[in-house]
Amino acid sequence: MTNCDRTPTSALKASLLTRWDRDRRGRRWAVVMTAWLSAAAAAIIAQVCCAAPEEPYTWRNVEIVAGGFVDGIIFSPKQAGLVYARTDIGGAYRWDAASKRWIPLTDWVSAADWNLLGIESLAVDPTDANRVYVAAGTYTNGWAGSGSILRSDNQGRTWQRTAMPFKMGGNEDGRSIGERLAVDPNHPSTLYFGSRHDSLWHSADSGATWSKVSSFPVAGSANGNGIGFIVFDSRSGNPGAPTPTLYAGAAPMNGASLYTSTDAGATWAPVPGQPAGLIPHHAVMDGDGALFITYGNAVGPNGMSGGAVWKYNGRDHTWKDITPAGGGNQARFGYAGLTLDASHPGTVMVSTMDRWWPSDEIFRSTDGGNHWTPIAEKSVRDSSLSPYVKFGAAAPRFGWWIGALQIDPFDSHHVLYGTGATIWGTDDITAAERGEPTRWHVAAEGLEETAVLDLVSPPAGAHLLSALGDIGGFRHDDLTVSPRTGMFMNPMLSNTTGLDFAANSPMVVARVGRGGRGKSGAFSTDGGATWEPFPREPAGSRGGGTIAVSADGSALVWTAEGAGPCWSIDRGTTWSPCGGLMGRSSVVSDRVNPKVFYAIDGSARKLCVSTNGGASFIPTGDVPAGQGRLRATPGREGDLWITTGRGLFHSKDSGATFSRLTGLQGANALGFGKPAPGKEYPALYLVGKVDGIQGVFRSDDTGVSWVRINDDEHQYGGIGQAITGDPRVYGRVYLGTNGRGILYADPK
Repeated sequence: MTNCDRTPTSALKASLLTRWDRDRRGRRWAVVMTAWLSAAAAAIIAQVCCAAPEEPYTWRNVEIVAGGFVDGIIFSPKQAGLVYARTDIGGAYRWDAASKRWIPLTDWVSAADWNLLGIESLAVDPTDANRVYVAAGTYTNGWAGSGSILRSDNQGRTWQRTAMPFKMGGNEDGRSIGERLAVDPNHPSTLYFGSRHDSLWHSADSGATWSKVSSFPVAGSANGNGIGFIVFDSRSGNPGAPTPTLYAGAAPMNGASLYTSTDAGATWAPVPGQPAGLIPHHAVMDGDGALFITYGNAVGPNGMSGGAVWKYNGRDHTWKDITPAGGGNQARFGYAGLTLDASHPGTVMVSTMDRWWPSDEIFRSTDGGNHWTPIAEKSVRDSSLSPYVKFGAAAPRFGWWIGALQIDPFDSHHVLYGTGATIWGTDDITAAERGEPTRWHVAAEGLEETAVLDLVSPPAGAHLLSALGDIGGFRHDDLTVSPRTGMFMNPMLSNTTGLDFAANSPMVVARVGRGGRGKSGAFSTDGGATWEPFPREPAGSRGGGTIAVSADGSALVWTAEGAGPCWSIDRGTTWSPCGGLMGRSSVVSDRVNPKVFYAIDGSARKLCVSTNGGASFIPTGDVPAGQGRLRATPGREGDLWITTGRGLFHSKDSGATFSRLTGLQGANALGFGKPAPGKEYPALYLVGKVDGIQGVFRSDDTGVSWVRINDDEHQYGGIGQAITGDPRVYGRVYLGTNGRGILYADPK
């Protein structure tokens, strides 16, 4: 597959034509090329010409609506209707008022830079509606890459990137604290960033370069949170010069947690009289110079068993405890979200964190915190946009992990808050002041933050069934709406780790996972519309693992954790160990012969075959080197594929031998779809590296040649968990991501 007669990419052609225009002085093109091309340039052109061609595809999300932790919401104070949201593993979004949808801003993140999809903090320029900044980095572990500051002057349509010399923790404890990144309202080229482990950082050139603030007294903290927020007292200065007075919240295990500078960040000191033994979560300053702060006894979003709300008057250096009734350090929960009404001084709202029963709460005050009104107990919540947020109950809870809470600076009636599953919004928050219920709706359309563990597209019934982390999975009869029946129930699994259907009887489906309150697996005979739990589970099972369904639906093989591979021919009433397999094995069913299953024995590194419905397996051949995933081809008995970090391997003899496809340097995931017109073999869909390019590819000729079907603007960071084509729609592909939900795409 080294067809070097492929047409050069448009970018290369444009480059060559530009050079031709500059050098056409009566000379022939061949002469110009000879003079211009160096050996290095020739090598680059050869590589591009030999790369897989691209086919334009239109990429969209399969609608679930949210599904993960929205830990930051930021309104622009400069432009009405301009709002940003940040997530812990799914990137950043901007609200589009015209379409009433959130627009993803970080889909360009490549697989190599997947760590940038965890957003540590986000900041807007209060003087320029077009400027926005993002601190990106998911983990601070040694294996994770360093964080970066992204800056945009067109509301996130394009970005410039500055790599930072430390790591960020967008998906670590304390991720809803903030904002760590802040823009000086008097001098917007001045920015500060509070890191987790490497103290405070400063930029004087709009985020292009950064230097450590050596005078700041806190380098990091034992709880891994470091410096959580920066707040400017804009009244202390004047436009055109850096603001003299600013505050920084830190999270030490003991000692001071709030620091101030009165010389534009040159020196810092603890604020006197501050509360002890608590960690500040959010801080906001009102127009009179009063600093409101929410506190917890842990960094959150879990672990808070105490907290408070305080107000600090910077003019006379006095503190006042304004914790809502029933709160304070005696409560068994903390406080996190915090917002002020820019149009009505004295109006403040705060949220609890880790008040698990009946749910977290939001309190509202119109007199600076002297009196509070609870919002949740009288709220009316409309979850019709994403019915799954009911989680099997009659009505959705008010929420949990409410670290993001904002009043619209241009509309005092409009409030948004983020939870561990979605965004809720209201346009009548002021009804609470009249003692009336406030009405809330899911306000997350366009924001998709699920982690996808598996996808299947049966030849009958719903076009797509999914296995997800945290919210189980879904049957999608319509890809454009969140399923009206919600997530898979009976049981409701938190994580669905395995999903399969009977190839010759596709309405028979099975799923397995964790978190089902004593049930870890179920089967369906109506294509996933309704489910019945397995009556029993394998001895020693801890759930999870994978499930394989025979081609006729008569047999199941479950590789449950703690139990090893087991088989059942009575839909889970009894389970028996599979003979011939070790514990760590990957099993799939033949998609034609109902008696045949295949397995990769993880210990013996052998391809094993069962011809008796999974009761026993015998080795037939060696497994190609590298960790791999086994796939069986629809409609082809004995036709197998293995994806590995080294490439893609194909067997036509039930795994006795495998051949390695040329031109592939890595294969993360493989799926099958409807054959191309005039073809019989299913179309192949691949997440991997072809001719040195990482991407999503399709092959219509059994892997002889490939076309890239995504582009550099649609890379989605950590993809490769799952991919499948649609057996009924040629060209359609479904792609699972780790934080950007399920994508589907069709040729343009």
